[in-house]
Amino acid sequence: MELIKHECGVAMIRLLKPLKFYKEKYGTELYGLDKLYLIMEKEHNRGQEAAGIGCVKLDVAPGHEYIFRERAQGADAITDIFAAAHQRINDSMSQGESLADAPFVGEVYMGHLRYSTTGHSGINYVHPFMRRNNWSSRNMLLCGNFNMTNVDEIFNSIIEKGQHPRLYADTFILLEQLGHALDRENERLYKIHKDSGLKGLALSHAIARDLNVANMLKRCSPIWDGGYVICGIVGNGDMWAMRDPNGIRPAFYYKDEEIVVVASERPVIQTAFNLAIEDVKELQPGTALVVDRDGTMRIDRILPEGSNAKCSFERIYFSRGSDKDIYLERKRLGRQLVDPVLNAVNHDIDNTVFSFIPNTAEVAFYGMIAGLEEYVIKSKIDEIQALSNSGNLTDDNIAHVLRRRIRREKVAIKDIKLRTFIAESSVRDDLATHVYDITYGSIKPGDNLVVIDDSIVRGTTLRQSILRILDRLNPGKIVIVSSSPQVRYPDCYGIDMSRMGEFIAFKAAMSLLRERGLGYIVDTVYHQCKESLNMPADKIENYVKGIYAPFTDKEISMKIAELLKAPEVKADVEIVYQSVEAMHKALPNHPGDWYFTGDYPTPGGTRLVNKAFVNYYEGRTMARD
Repeated sequence: MELIKHECGVAMIRLLKPLKFYKEKYGTELYGLDKLYLIMEKEHNRGQEAAGIGCVKLDVAPGHEYIFRERAQGADAITDIFAAAHQRINDSMSQGESLADAPFVGEVYMGHLRYSTTGHSGINYVHPFMRRNNWSSRNMLLCGNFNMTNVDEIFNSIIEKGQHPRLYADTFILLEQLGHALDRENERLYKIHKDSGLKGLALSHAIARDLNVANMLKRCSPIWDGGYVICGIVGNGDMWAMRDPNGIRPAFYYKDEEIVVVASERPVIQTAFNLAIEDVKELQPGTALVVDRDGTMRIDRILPEGSNAKCSFERIYFSRGSDKDIYLERKRLGRQLVDPVLNAVNHDIDNTVFSFIPNTAEVAFYGMIAGLEEYVIKSKIDEIQALSNSGNLTDDNIAHVLRRRIRREKVAIKDIKLRTFIAESSVRDDLATHVYDITYGSIKPGDNLVVIDDSIVRGTTLRQSILRILDRLNPGKIVIVSSSPQVRYPDCYGIDMSRMGEFIAFKAAMSLLRERGLGYIVDTVYHQCKESLNMPADKIENYVKGIYAPFTDKEISMKIAELLKAPEVKADVEIVYQSVEAMHKALPNHPGDWYFTGDYPTPGGTRLVNKAFVNYYEGRTMARD
């Protein structure tokens, strides 16, 4: 229901055969480029602000280009960059070059889809980033799905080495840090091979052959704090993708005799290459998939594996629901909500209609309905047994019991997209109320109406649109159900949820503090957070938990319902959230829950939540300056 910008999408392809192999088998040397396009379109959900691609050709003679890059901004960025790549190919061929020699027809590819999460925008911030050098093994393309929480520390570490970065942003800083490490690896091999008697191109080729990017990653990554999948291609053809040690951000890969593929989501690879689920592997936390220049692939352990903090919100909201495991998990999320939903309608199934907010909550809706149907079956058995015990087991009475059904309807319809070019806030707000529409006649006046959504983060669309239009059906009570728990804390690992004051759960807690004369807690939390910013990272606690400590989940949910119910809404309104415990039962392999609990998996995350509260208290808006 609410658009939340989130972590980016990455894609990498390494062709393991000569280009003529793909021409003979698949009819084109553009096999790799075409597959990259398909993967990026399938990952379009992960980034719609910008996109970029990079390509490295192997064994190119001196004097000819071997690294290519295209980047673009806007919703049509994928189309634009591939159109530009094909235009460059056509221009090259019109000048008499063969297709195999044209730009973007190579063996190593990377792609990136971007949502900005740090406030930086503009083409200079669009991945992949490029490092240029006359030595092929010192060139580098870099992209990633990441957000570093300790940019200051990384920045200072490279300053201490004498570097002078041009810009202060985590991707630029990582490029400088990794570039320095790449230089050190080159220097190590230069000394070895020069001492053995090699020189000139023979020396250059030996360095390119023996380069070990794992050494570079092991040199740089111990200082990194954040959630990340960082991908790179060296100009010599080496390729890597590294995942953070807590597994916060996702990565999957596939390899056969023809190709190595890395992507942010498993079903994307399955669809692009027509694979079974077991063919696609998950890149384990703290490891890097490395493909050497000669096509040898290996998985290197770069950092010790940390505690499992695989992101739960990734599974609830962001990832494609076509993944088998995610589909089943979202159904389980819906099933876990059956008891609290029944309590919200006083178990009155006969006078309750169940629906969902299109389209992301549909799978959780199926799970909730399956659980409700089990409840109805059990209640039918109990009723028939009661009829039998009382001697009233007649055909009519049995038929009456068996006719009971879960009443499900498609009540809400996503109707239009609000156009941002409309500047007047009053007009924009009015249009926002019409983003969704209702199916008139889908319920009887006075019915309970239960509508499930995947998350309620800010509540803006609920207040401005959803509750108002649902109220037009004249229900007696509206129950909005969230398949995720209350989002109480900002993210700092790549999802655009950094503004503390925007969360409806935070607003509810602050309102309760004021109403109950507990305003001093806000001041206490501020001073604790402020002092913590100067503490060593491993000594910091999440003091923002103190804002929520005086209240039960139920109290906060009730206040949220009060804040979201506009005065003109006549129906009673109740908000039902998933419990954290129930979420963990539904998502046993993805326990990363800092959004809901405030338990951040890295010290940098804890520091930034305290900083976010300080910024809120002092009147600033961003969690990161």
